[in-house]
Amino acid sequence: MSFMSFYTKICVLLWSRTAYDELCKCCSGVSYSNPLSKEWVPPPPGWLKFNVDGAVREDVAGFGLVLRDSKGEIKAVFFLHFTGCQSRDSKIVVMDAAETSKPRLVSLTEDADKSPDDELLQLVQTLPKEQGWAVSNLYLYQGFWCTAHFLKPLISFQRHFRAFDSDVIVATFPKCGTTWLKALVFSTLYRNQFARDDDNPLLSFTPHQLVRFLEHDLYLNNPCPDLENICAYKPRLFATHVPYASLPASIKDSNCKIVYLCRNPMDVFVSLWLFTDKLREENQEPLSLDEVLDKFCRGIYIHGPFFDQVLGYWKASREDPDKILFLKYEDLKEDIGSQLKHLAVFLGVPFTEEEDKQGVVEEIAEICSFEKLQELEVNKKGLFITGVPNKDFFRKGEVGDWRNYLTSAMVERLEKLIQEKLDNSGLTFKLSYTASDA
Repeated sequence: MSFMSFYTKICVLLWSRTAYDELCKCCSGVSYSNPLSKEWVPPPPGWLKFNVDGAVREDVAGFGLVLRDSKGEIKAVFFLHFTGCQSRDSKIVVMDAAETSKPRLVSLTEDADKSPDDELLQLVQTLPKEQGWAVSNLYLYQGFWCTAHFLKPLISFQRHFRAFDSDVIVATFPKCGTTWLKALVFSTLYRNQFARDDDNPLLSFTPHQLVRFLEHDLYLNNPCPDLENICAYKPRLFATHVPYASLPASIKDSNCKIVYLCRNPMDVFVSLWLFTDKLREENQEPLSLDEVLDKFCRGIYIHGPFFDQVLGYWKASREDPDKILFLKYEDLKEDIGSQLKHLAVFLGVPFTEEEDKQGVVEEIAEICSFEKLQELEVNKKGLFITGVPNKDFFRKGEVGDWRNYLTSAMVERLEKLIQEKLDNSGLTFKLSYTASDA
């Protein structure tokens, strides 16, 4: 069954008199914005795909409506579900907000020897191992470092993901502006699928809820997620931190598009250090900045080495610029307007003259700005699926903040590393400040 016919069937079921009356009773006293719209439009982000018991079940399908009060607090989640796609035996299930908002915490250091997956066990035992910054062990898999727990969803993603030619993939190295890029691509790609201003889904949902990670979210607890019905808007839009060489073949071989964002290595190092320190295990002694810098220069950190990933996407973008758009964080900060227009053209949804006159580009830049996103209540509360507080995805968003943390000796070491790694690649970074200013 196609997504729209599936959605239409749900709308028909929801508009049955019994279901409507029951939902109205449940919603009594709760402030929400027209959840029972009669317009035949793609479902807004408030309609969330769900599984009754939290696991994958092919015999159960449905959607849930999140209801919030005037302060944005979740008050209740109403699920309409039915058994079998052709069944008309529907009912409404009301779940308490406290239950539905509980995250499934994921240990960053779950040891592979606790996994029942023999194949994974055998694989981990063959991989090089090093102590991480915030976790006990990192394993070198296909040329980059990751935790043992991350291997299983990563392999599921590599084996089972099937890209559509219309798909858009947001790719980044951690702490390179991922959250910002998700907001920019979402708002640009789907700008004609929802009303502007107060109806932008970014006001009610985090960028990570709207543009979900493949390996860190969708495949985290499910080897074969229902990707067709997960995306509320079309074309499908996903995110990944996986290096280009390790992406599923269907992504590289299809006509789907990849938007890659990188950032100058000094700011990446400082941001990564401050972020991972918040995730440090209780029994893990903090590493000094010098120790962390040594590991960074050796490429030993989650998803590292940084330069290997950046150069992988850089080279691929030069070979196929129609498939991969390579962006730099510093360029976005310097001239967001022209960068957004370039992004829109790449995505196949260029801004029209009328949109230019109406200031649509400026509106998107404003609502997606670091300052705006950071101040939204939805980004101040709650947890990401791995247990990381949403507020921790926002720090300063500045270019050149590294000068407030790095000594002259550290800067000199990083400059030599940058020169060595990027030599003859054609790739350069704006550091904002020279070593003599640090």
